[in-house]
Amino acid sequence: MTHSRRRPYAALYDFIDEEIDMGHLKDRPHRRRWETVVLAAGFVGGTAWQAAAAQPLVGLPDFTPIIQHYGAAVVNISSTSTKTVHGALPTDPVPPNSPFYPFFRRFFSGPNTAPSQKEKVESLGSGFIISHSGYIVTAAHVVRGASHIVVGLSNHHVYKAKIVGLSVRYDTALLKIKGHDLPTVPLGNSNQLQVGQWLLAVGAPFGFYNTVTQGVVSAINRPLSDDEYIPFIQSDVPINPGNSGGPLFNMEGQVVGINDQIYTSNGGYMGLSFSIPINTAMRAVHAFEHHQAIRFGWLGVDVQGVSSEMARAMRLKEPVGALIASLAHDGPAAKAGLKPGDVIMTYDNKPVYSVGQLPPLVGNTSPGTRVPVGIMRNGHPLTIDVRIGTLPKNLRHPGSHNVTLSRMHMEVGPLTHEALSDMDIHHGVVVLTVEPGPAENAGIAPGMVIQELNGVAITSPSQIAHLVANLPAHTPIPVLVRRGKESAYVVVTLP
Repeated sequence: MTHSRRRPYAALYDFIDEEIDMGHLKDRPHRRRWETVVLAAGFVGGTAWQAAAAQPLVGLPDFTPIIQHYGAAVVNISSTSTKTVHGALPTDPVPPNSPFYPFFRRFFSGPNTAPSQKEKVESLGSGFIISHSGYIVTAAHVVRGASHIVVGLSNHHVYKAKIVGLSVRYDTALLKIKGHDLPTVPLGNSNQLQVGQWLLAVGAPFGFYNTVTQGVVSAINRPLSDDEYIPFIQSDVPINPGNSGGPLFNMEGQVVGINDQIYTSNGGYMGLSFSIPINTAMRAVHAFEHHQAIRFGWLGVDVQGVSSEMARAMRLKEPVGALIASLAHDGPAAKAGLKPGDVIMTYDNKPVYSVGQLPPLVGNTSPGTRVPVGIMRNGHPLTIDVRIGTLPKNLRHPGSHNVTLSRMHMEVGPLTHEALSDMDIHHGVVVLTVEPGPAENAGIAPGMVIQELNGVAITSPSQIAHLVANLPAHTPIPVLVRRGKESAYVVVTLP
């Protein structure tokens, strides 16, 4: 045997040679059996050695340097606010915590009703320090309406904080504490995120401070109906109550997002987490720092989704885009020549696959910018330049005009942000009037909120009008309605 062949297993061959010298392997069959064992060991060992030497395609990340360098800049936020609690009647037939209480209470209201009371509400969240002098970024819903805010650092130092600025549309808030030489986090560029990249979240889920969780980017530019101006980062990073406002790090140790919300059916993490891109959040933060109002871009259109039937009617190859239902008089789109029935396919050379993608694209455009808008009109492509306007104050939600649902014999209208907050819901339309017909037969009454129709979350009157128009006749349809703080399903059968 050659030297090169013996080298990896020299000890084994030396043992065989010793056995031969001692006369234990004199006969040929025994010697051949030992050589077979050695050759087999060489084959298996060589394969294992080659596999160990090969470089893996994907290396497992080590997150410890991120925490060691920037973990101290993540803070815990405790806020206190007050809410009004309506008193119960001494003779109420059901207790206030019963799901039937809101429905029975209106029949038993009277002079003996207990007076409303103020109740303190405490909430926990997270945040991160962006300046050595004590500026902190968090989610707006963590501190909105708070009368007392306390920030705790990882070194157990506690500070009182004040709100410098808060944006509901961006769900971003800037706080200030009196400190100096504080640890900070570096900020990244969320526009460079790609699906599949590793992420690290730090926060206080359920009050467990300085908890670290990891995952990957699941999707980018994800629209959500509750926050139309935020192109969310979707990930599978475990996020739970208390994580809100905390940082989302990339592998360079840069903050690329603010942990904001989850989709859940039971209040716990189910694999769908959503974070505000840091580029979006910092647009608000920079305005707060300079004491400026945030100006949102405005196109001046009411849009709806494109169904398969609508796509065929509009001579579209696919059911994509945002269909213009109406335009604001003298709005930017109307002035540029856009018309009802046009389907917006691209905005500023970016594709618009669904109606939810358009609001964040428009809202994040600086007013006064000229933007090419690609549309389909009567089956023909067309590009029109639009000078984007400034979103007017107190402008109602796109598609927020009252709508009469003739098939249900009722009228619905939009919900204000305040009403949504008071009822602790994120979407829905309010029932304004009900005439004898399918809705009344199902028990739907004025003042109720329709949250869901046939399994679809309701976000605007124009959306529910589109859904109702396309529902099958003489078929039971489930409708999720809400009165006060309780929700229940009813069944509507349409003619």
